[in-house]
Amino acid sequence: MATSARRDFASLLDDLFVASDKGDGIEGDEAGARPSIPFDYLSVADELHSGRIKVSAAEYREAGADLASEFAALLDHAKLALGGEEPKPEEKLPPIDPESIAAELGLDKPKGVADFGRMRRSFAFSNHPDRVAPHLRQRAMIRMQVANMLIDEAKRRAVAGARR
Repeated sequence: MATSARRDFASLLDDLFVASDKGDGIEGDEAGARPSIPFDYLSVADELHSGRIKVSAAEYREAGADLASEFAALLDHAKLALGGEEPKPEEKLPPIDPESIAAELGLDKPKGVADFGRMRRSFAFSNHPDRVAPHLRQRAMIRMQVANMLIDEAKRRAVAGARR
């Protein structure tokens, strides 16, 4: 095999095939020897990016003609493979109506003024927009606003009731 650094890939393959055919009858230590490939990897990369390797538009379209049918077959195969799976139940979204949030906060029971801060922190810990999934952040922000409004109103009523 020649060791010239400026060789084309086809002649390199031809030399490898010839070398492997010659080695078929060899036994012992020589049987395990592999031919070395003396070429510069950067020159191969340079050749690939040089633009001298051309693919005609017709060949490109011909190679891609079956892609649509292959993709459809792949989708059909995926549908068959996933056909036995049970569909996931719809995600239950947390409510944003004030009555549900008030019930979740426990505002129907009388509270002391000190309990409202703890209630606010507890609700924020579970429902803050930064702690929920991205698709639920808008809903969490609305829930936090409603909860804060309800807690502030309940706190005002508790303070007014304590003054009387």
